[in-house]
Amino acid sequence: MNNPEHLKYSKSHEWVEFLDETTARVGITDFAQNSLGGLVFVNLPEEEDDITAGESLGDVESVKAVSDIISPISGKVAKINEDLLDEPEKINEDPYGAWFVEVSEISEIDELLDAKEYEAFCKEEE
Repeated sequence: MNNPEHLKYSKSHEWVEFLDETTARVGITDFAQNSLGGLVFVNLPEEEDDITAGESLGDVESVKAVSDIISPISGKVAKINEDLLDEPEKINEDPYGAWFVEVSEISEIDELLDAKEYEAFCKEEE
């Protein structure tokens, strides 16, 4: 399992990359994409939407199921990764390059784990 050290992780299997103190990108982890299988559809919020930590910001559909993407942070959607709307398989190919949203005006952050803590958490889940 690949968990880059510079990212933070949520217990709902999203990653957060802080670009600066008030802006971050959010995606799903290698563990999550592997558990879901081949992704065929992604539903993302609109730019300027407010998102709330602990609540769904969108969902992904795989050949197995539809799963919510739980936001690990609160803020405003500054950008969405439009490439994923046409090519959701990019999430399976490169889960840490295939970010879902860029969030600005971060106001709340759920409890995040570092890479080692996240790996230990995933071992408990298996």
